[in-house]
Amino acid sequence: MNTVPPPLEISATMPSERQNAVFRRHFPIPILPKQNRSVCYNCTFYRTRTPMFPDFSQTLSKDRHFLRSAFKNPNKYGGLSKIEEKYRKSHEIFLKRLAALPKPEFDNTLPVHEKLEEIKKAIAKNQVTIICGETGSGKTTQLPKICLELGRGAAGLIGHTQPRRLAARSVAERIAEELKSEIGSAVGYKVRFTDHTSRDACVKLMTDGILLAETQTDRYLAAYDTIIIDEAHERSLNIDFLLGYLKQLLPRRPDLKVIITSATIDAERFSRHFNGAPVLEVSGRTYPVEILYRPLTGKDEDDAEVELTDAIVDAADELARHGEGDILVFLPGEREIRETAEALRKSTLRRNDEILPLFARLSHAEQHKIFHPSGAKRRIVLATNVAETSLTVPGIKYVIDTGLARVKRYSARAKVEQLHIEKISQAAARQRSGRCGRVSAGVCIRLFSEEDFNSRPEFTDPEIVRSNLAAVILRMAALKLGDVAAFPFLEMPDSRYINDGFQVLLELGAVEAV
Repeated sequence: MNTVPPPLEISATMPSERQNAVFRRHFPIPILPKQNRSVCYNCTFYRTRTPMFPDFSQTLSKDRHFLRSAFKNPNKYGGLSKIEEKYRKSHEIFLKRLAALPKPEFDNTLPVHEKLEEIKKAIAKNQVTIICGETGSGKTTQLPKICLELGRGAAGLIGHTQPRRLAARSVAERIAEELKSEIGSAVGYKVRFTDHTSRDACVKLMTDGILLAETQTDRYLAAYDTIIIDEAHERSLNIDFLLGYLKQLLPRRPDLKVIITSATIDAERFSRHFNGAPVLEVSGRTYPVEILYRPLTGKDEDDAEVELTDAIVDAADELARHGEGDILVFLPGEREIRETAEALRKSTLRRNDEILPLFARLSHAEQHKIFHPSGAKRRIVLATNVAETSLTVPGIKYVIDTGLARVKRYSARAKVEQLHIEKISQAAARQRSGRCGRVSAGVCIRLFSEEDFNSRPEFTDPEIVRSNLAAVILRMAALKLGDVAAFPFLEMPDSRYINDGFQVLLELGAVEAV
């Protein structure tokens, strides 16, 4: 990128008439107060594309708002010479960061590579871009690298959110590895209780909750020049709030780029939310997947858990007869994972297999085993829905789907939130079966009937329509975002839930009655 053009010197030794003539010629709209238009001290202005201001696109995002305000009212900030020094320093840091950006290399075997140039053009041209990609498209790891190639990450961080801590950490490590960088330098991550970022970082992975928390201290998200909201189709409470917040923020941050990624689920809804933002579809790298239905036969609810565990062991035995390949089992929670792991280890046929749990509270060492397989043994990975879309477990050829997930729901009658084990939607079941079609043709055994599958809802309910909204209302009050009913949510929550949330805050003394 070119350096700043030669400066136009305006010196205090110039006659006052000459100073004013220079101002009128180069700055048709005076930037000094009327009573102080003549320049009384040494300062430098740059010839730029605009007649009034320096080129703020070559400064840090966090400085741009200040510099615009300062140049309009320089006396308020100690005079033009101090403001110019701030501009000069910000510009120098920007150029250093730009020169230090990693030079990404792209994997041409990933489906996203076919749309590489199209994605670059869309991001460069639009403030918001929607990337709709199937499982295995490579969008999660390649989008930050595309942004780096476009020069993003120099003026501010490329913020990349994930729904879960485990995903944020593993994706950061993968991107750092592809950029041949140590984790915490060019690429870092921040999750609850852990911050592996540095001043030199250009890509920052984090949970959506971390980004939401940062809005309290950085309302304009000035630390970022690009924000990627990954897995937006999960529609968590944090994601929906962030999408509404960004919609309000974007007119005030014209330099900020936002990229929303989603599975092939209702991408047009995201486009409408952001005033017709372009949608780019990327195919997934999937092989044929054979679906087998093995419904549970028992009707006694007391024996349901035992029967489910036995059915998983039987399904694992059946898949072992299909040939070599690792197995991914979807279970509703950590307790079910531990019970199933114990049953599989006791099974005579599974004694030589490696049984690995995968859930949100997994330690870093246990996580490393899952994403760096030895290849010596068949692996059976027992996972919650964290492996549904957020994470890709390598080497999976077979999937066993219990068809269940643990879901949090708010009861308007009882005024409490509860965790229930519920049947997953058709869309979630398809996501799960797609995890075994990544490396070769796969087989998915569903532990429910085809009729049961067809009777399930097409999509999972967004969290905002089944949650207590007290935390959302409190955050909006802290950020002074106004009435909840007027906030641009992707989907407006039930008015009863809004009233209940407000009532809870009143009882706690967190807000005052209006």
